[in-house]
Amino acid sequence: MQLSNIPIDYKPRTNLLSGKTILVTGAGDGIGRSAALNYAKYGASVLLLGRTGSKLEAVYDEIENAGGSKPGIIEMDLATAPEDMYTSVAASLGEEFSCLGGILHNAALLGDRRPIESAGYANWQDVMQVNVNAQFLLTQHFLPLLQQAPTASIIFTSSTVGRIGKAYWGAYAVSKFATEGFMQVLASELENTSNIRVNSLNPRATNTAMRRAAYPGENPTTNPAPQDIMPAYLFLMGDDSAGITGKAFDAR
Repeated sequence: MQLSNIPIDYKPRTNLLSGKTILVTGAGDGIGRSAALNYAKYGASVLLLGRTGSKLEAVYDEIENAGGSKPGIIEMDLATAPEDMYTSVAASLGEEFSCLGGILHNAALLGDRRPIESAGYANWQDVMQVNVNAQFLLTQHFLPLLQQAPTASIIFTSSTVGRIGKAYWGAYAVSKFATEGFMQVLASELENTSNIRVNSLNPRATNTAMRRAAYPGENPTTNPAPQDIMPAYLFLMGDDSAGITGKAFDAR
C-alpha cells in the first residue's frame, strides 16, 4: 500500500471548518476528544458521539467554555446499538441540519491480543461490530446528509497493523484491514458521483488509553499526545484536502 503524506508543517487557517457540521465518534476521550475540540476551535459545529454521557458532557463543556459553537451529544454504544437506532439518529439530524460536512470514524475496540487459535468468538464479534459494522451503518445512513454538503470528508481511522499484519493482533488487525478496504471501495464509488472525499488516517503511536493497554510496558510519555497529531486531522477534514480521496495517510 502506497502512503500519502500530510503537508509538512501544515498550519490550518482560523476559519478552516467554519459553517461545517462534523460528527466525531469516540469523542469522549483520547484522539476523538482532541479532534472534537480542534474541529470546534476552527469553526465547526461538532456532534459528539460516544457511549459514556459524562465524558461527552465534559467535552461539550470544554467546547462551550472555549467559545465554540454549541455541540451536539449522541450517546450511543456502537457495540450494541441496533440498526433502527442509526436510522433514528440520522432522521433526527436531518430535521436539525441541512447537511453534514464530515465524519471522523474514530471509535474502536482493541479486543483481546492473542493467537487466532485461542481467540474468543464473542470478543471477535464485539471488535468487528464496533470497528467495522458500526462504521458501515453510520456511513450508509448519514450519506444523504453528506451528499447535501458543498464538500464533505469521511476519515476512517486505520492502524499500522491494518496495513501489515502482525501476530497476536487478532480481530483488531483484521478489522483495520477491513477499514482500509471499506475506505477504498467507498472512495471509488463516490469519487465521480459526489463531492465527498474518503481517506484513511493512521495516528501511529500516540499516548492514548488504547495504546497504553496494548503496550503496558511502554513508557507512554515517549509517544506524542493526541493534540500533537491534530494537524493531520484538520487537513483531511478541511477543504485544504479538496480533491484528495481514496488515500491512506499517516498522521506523522
